[in-house]
Amino acid sequence: MPEAIDVQLKKGVLGLCVLALLARSENYAYEIASQMAQAIGMGEGTIYPLMRRMQSDGLVSTYLVESTSGPSRKYYRLTEAGRSALTAQAAEWRGFAGAVDALLDAVPTPSNEA
Repeated sequence: MPEAIDVQLKKGVLGLCVLALLARSENYAYEIASQMAQAIGMGEGTIYPLMRRMQSDGLVSTYLVESTSGPSRKYYRLTEAGRSALTAQAAEWRGFAGAVDALLDAVPTPSNEA
């Protein structure tokens, strides 16, 4: 059961995490996927459909950069709509995480039970 909640939580915050990464710096999908894999263990395959959806939703825009070691890379950057979405989603996440933390803080630990 713990794996089920883990996967669902990751899926739920994937877009927020990508927006946060792009707010730090513009990047290409493979590098975003690598950073996501390191940070929360999400696989590369989930990033590409998400990036397409975020582009069609107007949250990110793209541009090509020539590469000396292969084909041009498609870089992603936040649009104004993406920045607004990041601000709104981050506020929602912080409120939700705070509420969950408050519930968890109220759970007695084994050392407190007697």
